[in-house]
Amino acid sequence: MLPRSFFFFLRKSFGAELQRGEAASGALTPPVQQGARARPLPQAQGARCHVAPPGRWRRSPRALARTRRRRWRPAARRDPSRAAVARAPRHAPVTEREASVAEEWEEEAVCVIMCASVKYNIRGPALIPRMKTKHRIYYITLFSIVLLGLIATGMFQFWPHSIESSSDWNVEKRSVRDVPVVRLPADSPIPERGDLSCRMHTCFDVYRCGFNPKNKIKVYIYSLKKYVDDFGVPVSNTISREYNELLMAISDSDYYTDDINRACLFVPSIDVLNQNTLRIKETAQALAQLSRWDRGTNHLLFNMLPGGPPDYNTALDVPRDRALLAGGGFSTWTYRQGYDVSIPVYSPLSAEVDLPEKGPGPRRYFLLSSQMAVHPEYREDLEAIQAKHGESVLVLDKCTNLSEGVLSVRKRCREHQVYDYPQVLQEATFCVVLRGARLGQAVLSDVLRAGCVPVVIADSYILPFSEVLDWKRASVVVPEEKMSDVYSILQSIPQRQIEEMQRQARWFWEAYFQSIKAIALATLQIINDRIYPYAALSYEEWNDPPTVKWGSVSNPLFLPLIPPQSQGFTAIVLTYDRVESLFRVITEVSKVPSLSKLLVVWNNQNKNPPEDSLWPKIRVPLKVVRTAENKLSNRFFPYDEIETEAVLAIDDDIIMLTSDELQFGYEVWREFPDRLVGYPGRLHLWDHEMSKWKYESEWTNEVSMVLTGAAFYHKYFNYLYTYKMPGDIKNWVDAHMNCEDIAMNFLVANVTGKAVIKVTPRKKFKCPECTAIDGLSLDQTHMVERSECINKFASVFGTMPLKVVEHRADPVLYKDDFPEKLKSFPNIGSL
Repeated sequence: MLPRSFFFFLRKSFGAELQRGEAASGALTPPVQQGARARPLPQAQGARCHVAPPGRWRRSPRALARTRRRRWRPAARRDPSRAAVARAPRHAPVTEREASVAEEWEEEAVCVIMCASVKYNIRGPALIPRMKTKHRIYYITLFSIVLLGLIATGMFQFWPHSIESSSDWNVEKRSVRDVPVVRLPADSPIPERGDLSCRMHTCFDVYRCGFNPKNKIKVYIYSLKKYVDDFGVPVSNTISREYNELLMAISDSDYYTDDINRACLFVPSIDVLNQNTLRIKETAQALAQLSRWDRGTNHLLFNMLPGGPPDYNTALDVPRDRALLAGGGFSTWTYRQGYDVSIPVYSPLSAEVDLPEKGPGPRRYFLLSSQMAVHPEYREDLEAIQAKHGESVLVLDKCTNLSEGVLSVRKRCREHQVYDYPQVLQEATFCVVLRGARLGQAVLSDVLRAGCVPVVIADSYILPFSEVLDWKRASVVVPEEKMSDVYSILQSIPQRQIEEMQRQARWFWEAYFQSIKAIALATLQIINDRIYPYAALSYEEWNDPPTVKWGSVSNPLFLPLIPPQSQGFTAIVLTYDRVESLFRVITEVSKVPSLSKLLVVWNNQNKNPPEDSLWPKIRVPLKVVRTAENKLSNRFFPYDEIETEAVLAIDDDIIMLTSDELQFGYEVWREFPDRLVGYPGRLHLWDHEMSKWKYESEWTNEVSMVLTGAAFYHKYFNYLYTYKMPGDIKNWVDAHMNCEDIAMNFLVANVTGKAVIKVTPRKKFKCPECTAIDGLSLDQTHMVERSECINKFASVFGTMPLKVVEHRADPVLYKDDFPEKLKSFPNIGSL
């Protein structure tokens, strides 16, 4: 006997489906006429089953909706006994009445199934509503996409891969245990020794690089293979962690390509970083087996520890023919200028020791030596220097009395006193970097990280990345023969310069030394600059650290666009109570053709500006702005009335500038919208006797500032001056009522890294009607305060951003013997 739940399911499902099927198929199949005899159903065990006429199953839409919404409970309504059977516990005893009811249910279920099968034979699949065409297409498309995705996934998983197409470089994958084995017969070819005459134009095939829209070379890394000799002895066991990181850095960079045919440069997966672990002959034979070797053309090898005992050559001893070498210990005898790349010896302490940055300035020790195993002659010289200068010099050596478990590489000793290394380097201003068995020493990286100025005493040593880095800004190179005089040489360096060298040393480490990745990418960038010189990084990009650390300011002016001439400029005149001189300035400036608006900043809170009827009548709008306080910084406020990009800051006593001078200055600014363009120039100098900066206004061949008493600049710098000026410079200027122009020169130079532009030969502003009382710049203490301003601002900025130049801009026909009426700017004026 079938369970009652089965009958309940059939009655609920098939009964409703029969009703819905009739309603749905009635419009698709011809109805059976009334009174027509239905096909007789086959009788099963006397079951009382028949097919009703079609009209019985046809109901109104409202009745069909009610049938769908309500729960199926016909048995409980027709016969309470059936409902009782339905609610009876599963394991309760069955009475005769319940058995009779169950038999009726079974017969009824059989009838439902047989009726459904008869209906299927008569009118089609009425139990399953027909799917619309658009739905059928949708599901077929969805199924096809899923099927194609499964096929593609399967092909990707089971299709053979090569190591070049994967950027997942790790030590496990690069183990030589699970890679193809290549046997190197004893008579395998060996490349020629390095060709010392190679240069980029003789040994490098630039045609492999081709045109690249991004100006980036493409680097291919060979797949890993296990090389063994005739006896099955492997040439190398595994790739070192450092070389694995190097390959990973290349594969993750924009230089990498997995297409060998697109490659400009080839890097073998043969680790030659440390020559101590190499079999020289077999390694050379392995290099010759590379598919694109071709005498080493366009191949790059990385080696940090060249040579071996007893000679310790300064270049890799493995024969490499024309291959480029990125080496960590080149001398002037082995370095191929413009072809090889001198790289640093990586210090593992960079990743193992956390050494916070320490600011520049005087430190406990003036000179420190921390290297172990120094040549006896050098150590004698160092000991003599320490004996002469006492506690300002510290010479350390290897510790011999350390307890077990203490790493000797992390400790240095002086007699019985133990120092932590490399932390002790931060206690010194200068740190000695001596040559050891090899020219290249990892201590150079540790010294730079500590912000200690390296004193390199290693004749003929090619400093890392010296092709692009200016080491004079971060180190002191002393010949070995002058080692005994090193202390006096260092004492001659001004303190300000020492602090700048400390900052530069730390930045060199952060940019180029701190990781294997940084070393690899810097090497590729140098080679890239050689191949695409028109897109090469500039000297400033290689050597200038980011100086704007006081705010996340990104100047939007540095676009290759020239502001439109039609826009003109806004003249801002700062005044206090010199009304007559002010009116003359307004009259003269209004003659400039490109003037768009004139804004007067009235800085006198005790006196009202003149009435409107008294002001000069000019052709451009004139606006007067009254300030709340008498501050010099009010001239650089970003007023809403400034609608042009160009701003002319001019004092109320500058009546000597002609309209041609002002118009020419504006034309020059349009070509250099990120510069300060002015007339009288000034210079800052370093006073060696006083050991501080000095302000110079005398006539010289150089200029580093222009006076903002009459200068053009972009209105963006008003915003920077008002809201982003570092430190307390703005308040200091307002308190001293001086140096606002020097502060603006510092700000613009610090943000742009560029020098000012002086225009026309005028060197001074002379006001014939002004008296000594009126002229602020004629005060006796004025020049002294200006020098103090420069020192104050340099201290706040943490650097000297001003750039010195030796040129000015004049009209093309300024001095030519040419008719005045044919010159664009005939009235330039005098000095």
